[in-house]
Amino acid sequence: MGTAPTTRLRRLCLALPEAVEKETWGEATFRIREKIFATASRQDGRPVACIKAAPGMQGVLIEAAPERFYVPPYLGGKGWVGIRLDVVRDWGEVENLVRRSYLLIAPRRIALSLDQAPAGAPRAGRAPATSRRSSRS
Repeated sequence: MGTAPTTRLRRLCLALPEAVEKETWGEATFRIREKIFATASRQDGRPVACIKAAPGMQGVLIEAAPERFYVPPYLGGKGWVGIRLDVVRDWGEVENLVRRSYLLIAPRRIALSLDQAPAGAPRAGRAPATSRRSSRS
C-alpha cells in the first residue's frame, strides 16, 4: 500500500525552508513565519489540500481538471485552490503547486534562496533607483 495522501503532502510542505506545521481550526496548516501557504483537511470524507495560487491560476486549474481542483470555502474568494488528494495522479504537479504557494507567501529573502521568485516578483539584485543625485562640479 502507498503512502497516505496527507502524509505525502506533509512531506512536501515540510521539506521547504523554515516551513512548520501547526494545527489550527482542527486541521493541519503549513506555514512560513506564521503565514499559511497550505492546509490539509478532509472534505466530505476525502483528503484535501488548499494552496495559494498566483492571480488567474485558480480558474485555469479548475477548468483544466475539475475532478482534482475546486474553489475551497472561505479561501476560494482570495484565489486559493483546493486539491482533492485522493485523485492525484502526478505528485510532481502537487509539489510544484505547493512550492509556488510557498514562494507567494515566503519573505523575499527566503524565496530567492530557492533560486526562484514568485511570478511578477523582481529577481535578485538591487531595487531600481527611484531618484538620482545630480553631480555638481
